[in-house]
Amino acid sequence: MTDAASQTASTPNLRPPSRFKEFWSSFKENRGAVIGLFVFLAFLLIAAFAPLLAPYSFDAQDRSALLVPPFWQEGGSTKYLLGTDALGRDLLSRLIYGARFSFFIGLLVVTLASFCGVLIGVIAGFAPNWLDTLIMRLMDIILSFPSLLLALVLVAILGPSLINAMIAIAVVLQPHFVRLTRAAVLTEKSKDYVTAARVAGGRPLRIMFRTVLPNCLAPIIVQAALSFSTAILDTAALGFLGMGAQPPTPEWGTMLAEAREFILRAWWVVTFPGLCILITVLAINLMGDGLRDALDPKLKRS
Repeated sequence: MTDAASQTASTPNLRPPSRFKEFWSSFKENRGAVIGLFVFLAFLLIAAFAPLLAPYSFDAQDRSALLVPPFWQEGGSTKYLLGTDALGRDLLSRLIYGARFSFFIGLLVVTLASFCGVLIGVIAGFAPNWLDTLIMRLMDIILSFPSLLLALVLVAILGPSLINAMIAIAVVLQPHFVRLTRAAVLTEKSKDYVTAARVAGGRPLRIMFRTVLPNCLAPIIVQAALSFSTAILDTAALGFLGMGAQPPTPEWGTMLAEAREFILRAWWVVTFPGLCILITVLAINLMGDGLRDALDPKLKRS
């Protein structure tokens, strides 16, 4: 056996790393993104198992324990670890159930906005110039309004409720997906593999959604992650203004609105819902930055 043959025989078969391993290797280099991911997963688990983790129901009232402070403060009780609100409801239980509402809102809003936005963006990328111009000018008009103001107008038209607030926020977020998808489609459709698919007789819809769209998903995933935090923030803002979820729904923004008059008397009823919003949004934004670095080849670290 020759040296070359023996070297070949002794050399193990080296397989290229899988896409997930390559993605995780790049993602974990960003420590902030990893921390954000674990915090996000922790809140997600809390939301999923809220009935098991919450010591009380979110609407259970104890009239003998109104505005009880947290257990470490004078007058507090271990029965209510984070205190109670003005109606004697356990604040910890409402925060845990609030995570479920906030994550459900974010997931539904991002799903609706991304589905409609990606669909319109792909159509705009392949449409004739007049239709492309019409779609993009309509998106520019929507983007010209402040997002929260436009959401308030839509909720005022539809009526204050959690469902209407989610629809309004989805409409506000949709143009970002449209513009991003259109830009990615315009970049991809001029490449050789798209030309080859056309020459091979591929149908327009197949080329749009089976050939081009899968290669445009990386920036869309990043935008969806960042839009998740925006959806939670905007829903909390609408709830705080009384145009989103209505009491006694334990949505974090609504909890802040209910506690406005007790800011000076009972700091905990305002501080803890605000901290939940802050930590969740920060974790999602950190995770989104890590996704951007890992999924965008131009931003990968050497």
